Amino acid sequence: YLDLSNNKFTCGCSNSGFIQWVKNNKQTQVVNAHQYKCSFPVEKQGTKLLDFDIQPCMDDGRFFFFISSTCLVVLTLLTSFIYHFLKWQLVYTFHLFLAFLYDSRKGKKQDPHQFDAFVSYNVHDEDWVYREMLPVLEGEQGWRLCLHHRDFQPGKPIIENITDAIYGSRKTICVISRHYLQSEWCSREIQMASFRLFDEKKDVLILLFLEEIPPHHLSPHYRMRKLVKKRTYLSWPQAAHPGVFWQNVQRALQTGDAVAENTDLLTGAMEH
Repeated sequence: YLDLSNNKFTCGCSNSGFIQWVKNNKQTQVVNAHQYKCSFPVEKQGTKLLDFDIQPCMDDGRFFFFISSTCLVVLTLLTSFIYHFLKWQLVYTFHLFLAFLYDSRKGKKQDPHQFDAFVSYNVHDEDWVYREMLPVLEGEQGWRLCLHHRDFQPGKPIIENITDAIYGSRKTICVISRHYLQSEWCSREIQMASFRLFDEKKDVLILLFLEEIPPHHLSPHYRMRKLVKKRTYLSWPQAAHPGVFWQNVQRALQTGDAVAENTDLLTGAMEH
């Protein structure tokens, strides 16, 4: 037995748990519970405690808690899923959006390009770029090339440097190797260059393969595979003579902006 006759009761949502317990409890008998009257709030004084409708209190609280907890769980799961499976797709989309903004802001001004070509390469291939490419393209042929470590502005965000380099150059030369395909930053660079290619419909992209890469190795890099299938490309291993190879590079750099699906300027062909 439980006798609470001499207590003052509050008839409100703050007391809804106790009222529900009094009504539903089967183990403890509350003496004269049906006679208990409300003391608070003032407008409820004199009314019976058990006559207070607790349903609105329970509905509001439980529903709000259910919605809040459900949204939190779903948001947590969704965030984890996106981070685990779609992280780099979102990063690429963001960078392509930055490139679009850059194009809208500066592309229409038709400023003269600062460089003839931006060279996108992996740091593992830097020795080849400086030893083989630069002496010929810059030293002998006189092209103005933009290179990461030499021409990027110190203190400027890397993605802004990449965007400025791609849009500040007439063309982008992608020096592709297995290291290149494994690099996140290189992937971003070719993504952005591809965006410019498709957006401006200009022949701004030159693919230069440093090593033989089977087509199935390109499968995870869908955009790269799509580009290679549609275009011929320069192949360093397949070049019969270095002089001929660099002449082909020169001719590719000399071509106009019109996009051609097939061109005899480049050497090599990807198996379909």
